[in-house]
This record gives sequence, C-alpha cells and structure tokens, in this order.
Amino acid sequence: MPIKHISEALTFDDVLLVPARSDFLPKDSDLSTNLTKKIKMNIPFSSSAMDTVTGSLLAIAIAREGGIGFIHRAMPPEAQAREVEKVKKSESGMILDPITVGPDDKISDALKLMENFRISGVPVTVKGKLVGILTNRDLKFETKFGRKVSSVMTSKKLITASVGTNLSKAQEVLH
Repeated sequence: MPIKHISEALTFDDVLLVPARSDFLPKDSDLSTNLTKKIKMNIPFSSSAMDTVTGSLLAIAIAREGGIGFIHRAMPPEAQAREVEKVKKSESGMILDPITVGPDDKISDALKLMENFRISGVPVTVKGKLVGILTNRDLKFETKFGRKVSSVMTSKKLITASVGTNLSKAQEVLH
C-alpha cells in the first residue's frame, strides 16, 4: 500500500464547533463508519490495544455504544481469549451458547459468573432444559448468598421462543 502524504493535520485544540440550528434532529444523524470493508461501527470510536488502556471492561463499554475496543496482547493467548469471551458474552442480540447455572448452585457462585462476564442475568437449567432465570432484580435485596439459586430465581411466566427464532421475531415476542 503506497504511503499518502497528509497535507493538513488537526488536533482537538485546532477545531471549534460553534453551536447553531440544524435542519435535522440529533437522532437522525448517522455517525457510523467502516473499520474495514466488512466491519461497520455505529460510532467512529475505538480504543487502543494497550495494557493500560483496553481490557474487557472498556471493550464492553465501547461495544455497547457501537464502537470497538481492541484487547491488548500483553498477556498469554489464553488470557486474551478469556477477555474476548467476556466481551462477546456481555451483551448480544441473541446468545446461542449462554452461560447457565443450575437451581442447586449457590447464589454466590451465580453472582461471580455474572460479575465475571458483566451480565445482568443467567438462565437456570437442568439437563439443558430451562427451569428459570436469575437476574440482578432477583438479587437486589438478597443477603444470604449461600442459599440455592432456586430460592430466588424467577420460574413462572417465563417468556421463551423456539430454537431458530430470528432476532426481530424474538423482540416481537418480548414486547
């Protein structure tokens, strides 16, 4: 790839945006940009792959806003993979391989999983069958963390969809 000469470079101190009326609402503006030919970001924001800058926490926060955080490589490959997994599992439109807990697991163990993966809830299963869901709302006033998940999980009126349901249909079912 040939090197291009940049004729002008600006920093934040070189630019001043003067407030003014616009012909459109902020919600109608599009800040998306392409990171690569195949990867589009909703906001033009990424974080540096430096060990003092980007770990899973920052990558999750940026991803939730539509940007991308590059996990640093100043750690063994296994640790990098765990960091990426935390980001991938933290929030997704539809998780095909969710982190689950059992009804006999301790609340403290479920909380550790939720904190580790930065998720607000986990399905409760027995032999792959959904029997409940445990969310932050179920745990809001809990003080006895040695108790079983089944003692606080939501097990009635669960909203479910069949395997293979697309994201838009799943959203329709939830609303």
